[in-house]
Amino acid sequence: MRTSHPVREQQTTLEAFRRLPPVEPRDLVGLWKGRGVPAGHPFDGVLENLGWFGKRFTPDMRADALLFRAGERRLVAIDPKWIPLPLALRFHGLGRTRIARNLFFYLQRRLRARGPVASLKTMVFGGVESAAMVYDHQPIVDHFRRIDDRRVMGTMVIRSDERFYFFELERVDEP
Repeated sequence: MRTSHPVREQQTTLEAFRRLPPVEPRDLVGLWKGRGVPAGHPFDGVLENLGWFGKRFTPDMRADALLFRAGERRLVAIDPKWIPLPLALRFHGLGRTRIARNLFFYLQRRLRARGPVASLKTMVFGGVESAAMVYDHQPIVDHFRRIDDRRVMGTMVIRSDERFYFFELERVDEP
């Protein structure tokens, strides 16, 4: 049986993230497929359970921060302002259940964004200036570093929470 040490997992993953080179905001323009990088955060596995697809960045440095699958071929941009962060962090286990997945699918229409909900800019994180996505109506910043030409690693930072949620994005060629 593997014993989980969330603090150690967070530190190890954060060190790996900090070793990656920076990325320019303009290099992120386009559609990206996401996947979580488990590191002991309460949200590990939650987004995937809810059908998370990834993110889309526009040439005007705006972003669809949370794209979810709605059926086989459709993506729906969700507005994160409707997500009660303190409750989501506290009851994160519920987010990995079938009930949550079914409820979220049912609520997608009501949670839909009316346009981009975040801005891309350059910010300093860990002493390095790199691309970051600042949410419009949540105390969240996603910081990005380059893995290679088609992939970036991100860490989501929620103000007043010392934990980091890590994820990877891979560029998707839009049809």
